[in-house]
Amino acid sequence: MSIIQINNLKKSFVDRRRRGRNGEAPRPNSEILVLNDINLEFAEGELVCILGPSGCGKSTLLRMIAGFDHPTEGEVLIDNERVTKPRSDSIFVFQHSGLLPWMTVWENVELGLRHVKDLKKKQETIQEYIEMVELDRFEHHYPHQLSGGMARRAELARALAVNPNTLIMDEPFNGLDYLTHMKVREEVVNMHEFMQKTTLVVTHDIDDALIMGDRVIVMSGRPSQVKLDTRLPYGRPRDVLKTPELLDLRDEIFFMLGVSYVV
Repeated sequence: MSIIQINNLKKSFVDRRRRGRNGEAPRPNSEILVLNDINLEFAEGELVCILGPSGCGKSTLLRMIAGFDHPTEGEVLIDNERVTKPRSDSIFVFQHSGLLPWMTVWENVELGLRHVKDLKKKQETIQEYIEMVELDRFEHHYPHQLSGGMARRAELARALAVNPNTLIMDEPFNGLDYLTHMKVREEVVNMHEFMQKTTLVVTHDIDDALIMGDRVIVMSGRPSQVKLDTRLPYGRPRDVLKTPELLDLRDEIFFMLGVSYVV
């Protein structure tokens, strides 16, 4: 498992707009500050949900933790080692499907185990994780033959088969219908309860965060800072609507995100 530290992190991007806000040309090399002085620590086995308005840098933060992007200032440490590139013990589940369309479910899951020499052990591991996400009997289907929820579960199986210390998920329920969304969310919670991997989830759904997280972090608008970092001392499964403290926190988060009432 991993302990993740984020120290004094800032991230800027070059402003590539052709014109400024009032029609003037942007200054050469002008920059947009997206993340401003972020300091966070994630403990071993913790499931943390990160919320924030669109464009505030949530996904950028995850990419830097995963080593796909680099801070402008500050650093990301995993187990006291500075992250400068992707790590084999951290797996990133992207917002859009990452399954290879020319490979079956079995072959996609096998990708993360390609260095395992013991063929019997490899096959047993693949089957174990396919069954864990309830895709047995679909091992030899291609991604285009799966529903959205089944494809998401196949991605989870592929990620977990690698046995990563850290699982990083960017909007894992994006594009799923309501019932499938709930089913895949339940799968993620159950797998975390069973495997206790350090898990970071970016979501726009406040209820997802309150139902899933050991901890919820709320980011401000750009340039983004941490507005709220709170632990949720409630067991799972949770019912937000039947827990007064969670309902109050839900209203507080909506207000933080610029919504003064909940329909």
